[in-house]
Amino acid sequence: MPVADLALRFDPGVVVLSYLTAAFASYVALDLAQRVRTPDAQTAKVWWFAGSLSMGSGIWAMHFIGMLALKLPFATGYDKAITALSWLAAVAVSAIALRVAALDRLTVKRLTLGAVSMGAGICGMHYTGMAALVLAPGIRWHWGLVAASAGVATGAAAAALIIFFWLRRLSAAQARQGQLAAALVMGAAVAGMHYTGMAAAGIAEGSVCLSTNGLRGDNLAALVASATLALLLLTLFTSLLDTRLRRRAAGLQQSLHEATTELAEQALRDPLTGLSNRQLLDDRISHAIARGRRDGTGVAVLMLNLDGFKPVNDSFGHAAGDAVLREVAARLQAQARGHDTLARLGADEFVVLLEGEAGEATLAQIAQRLLDALAEPMATGTGEASQPLRLSASIGIAVHSGSDIASRILIGQADSAAQSVKRSGGNGFAFFEAHMQDGVRDQLELARDLRAALEAGGAGLALHYQPKVAGDTARVLGVEALLRWQHPRRGPVSPGAFIPVAERFGLIIALGDWVIDEACRQIADWRGQGLKLRVAINLSVQQLRQPEALLQRLQQALARHQLTAAQLSCEITESVAMADAAATERVLQRLGALGVSLSIDDFGTGYSSLAYLRRLPVSQLKIDRSFIQDLETSADARAIVKAVIELAHALSLEVVAEGVETEGQAAVLRAKRCDKLQGFLFARPMPAQELAQWALRSQQPDARQDFSDSVFDDQMVMRSGAT
Repeated sequence: MPVADLALRFDPGVVVLSYLTAAFASYVALDLAQRVRTPDAQTAKVWWFAGSLSMGSGIWAMHFIGMLALKLPFATGYDKAITALSWLAAVAVSAIALRVAALDRLTVKRLTLGAVSMGAGICGMHYTGMAALVLAPGIRWHWGLVAASAGVATGAAAAALIIFFWLRRLSAAQARQGQLAAALVMGAAVAGMHYTGMAAAGIAEGSVCLSTNGLRGDNLAALVASATLALLLLTLFTSLLDTRLRRRAAGLQQSLHEATTELAEQALRDPLTGLSNRQLLDDRISHAIARGRRDGTGVAVLMLNLDGFKPVNDSFGHAAGDAVLREVAARLQAQARGHDTLARLGADEFVVLLEGEAGEATLAQIAQRLLDALAEPMATGTGEASQPLRLSASIGIAVHSGSDIASRILIGQADSAAQSVKRSGGNGFAFFEAHMQDGVRDQLELARDLRAALEAGGAGLALHYQPKVAGDTARVLGVEALLRWQHPRRGPVSPGAFIPVAERFGLIIALGDWVIDEACRQIADWRGQGLKLRVAINLSVQQLRQPEALLQRLQQALARHQLTAAQLSCEITESVAMADAAATERVLQRLGALGVSLSIDDFGTGYSSLAYLRRLPVSQLKIDRSFIQDLETSADARAIVKAVIELAHALSLEVVAEGVETEGQAAVLRAKRCDKLQGFLFARPMPAQELAQWALRSQQPDARQDFSDSVFDDQMVMRSGAT
């Protein structure tokens, strides 16, 4: 006679607890699945391993809490080995789930294999856990319900994978809400599978538990529940902390990106007016030409050169000049359309890039509107010192002809047209014509050849050196490096011809870098010959505008040739120094801190603020040659030179007079206590080897050693503290 099965009864409170455990484990599982997808492979492995333990333990805990809900009329216990095996099954199925969740996309094949594998693993964990309850007689299984539980497990696994991949498409806020809802659904599915599997177990009346000497059921369930809950909470806390750190890192990354974008934008803008600089303009013109060829639209460049801007600086000061330039930029912007590009190339050079306009009549109207806008009075100061000023300009217009032309050629054509207007008296505009091409072509060829020379390591370029002698003796105190270019076809090219080309076509920085390195190399070479000479090099305004690159180049060159900074002197023209006095002061302070000697060149030709001059860390002033030429015949010239020398000495500065060509000029300068003299009277600029021979020959035989040891006698302690 068959034995009747017990009617299985469950504690409702414990059933609810098992469901909440399943839901919480599902929530943590969904959260961990996000972590496993981290780009860092090592971190992903750590999350996968920790997530498998946490998620598997949560599922396993739910099973034993469910078992605790079952009320049996006899004492129960669980086989230790089989119990451990069921835990391993739970961890294994969790590992499978997290591995599938880490994939980029969920195909039907991956969904099927993942769901079947996970369903089998869940059933294996469940029925292994049931098998840990060793009964006599044994459990009789109702195979229909067993199959149903397997179907529920596989369906729950498939739903979990689909839900996870669906959550990826949601925003962060939506995903968090969706994750909570999905966890409740998945928890119900897991609990449904468990209790369906429990219903499939037939336990005969009068059964005896043979595993009571193993793990006690109530103690095991309580231990598993508390330990696993702690593990899940720890994992969830770690996950939330990781999320917070990721958000903070993302915020920092965003801030860094914004700062980098802002710096990149600033690098493409003129710092004074905010207009595009040459680099950005070149890019805009290139794109405009490409669009014009594609769409059949016109492209025109207007080069605007202010007439008589230098007297504004000389009469009202550079602060007023800067205000005028900003006002010019504002007026041009007021006349421009939204898609036009405005740029500032130099002190008083502006460019307007027009797209879609190619008709001469329209371009002429636009040019005239710009001239009319500039002709309106503008202030040169504030308060009572403000004076109305009217400006005019020379405008050159170049139209893209449809050929494959570089942006700089188009700018060069517009500039040639503007120069022709300026030669005609200014305050007008002109279209570029073929006869103007000769000058443009010549400059382009020079720029091309100069670029090739620099790329070849300075082929054809050389530094010639002109001595500076002490005002009271014939002792050589240093030399000035002057750049020369021996063109392969043209022969010697004057610096007055190729330096402006380098500035116009963006080669002046590379040229300046070559000069720095070559001067340092020559100093080291002379040192090997037993000759100590301080070499002065000239810095361009573009180099001063890039102080970080300038300082790095100087430091690298000095280190490469094992020189001290005191062996190098940098000369900056007065007009460059005062163009942006505050910025110049910052750059010179850093150069002075490096230990480089600093000098103001061409002093007296520009507008200097004595307040700024006093603050600049310079050790030397060079009187412009235009004042030296008339020393013997002009009382005014002698008065000016005397005033400059006395001013410099009052500020503890040395004075160098350049362009000294006669004994009479030298005598006047010595009488006025000029510290150093430089000019054709003593020596012309010469190559390095000739300079070394000349320097040694120019000394008396009994003074040769004194010369070699005393070339640095002119070292001065600068106000910056560097020597």
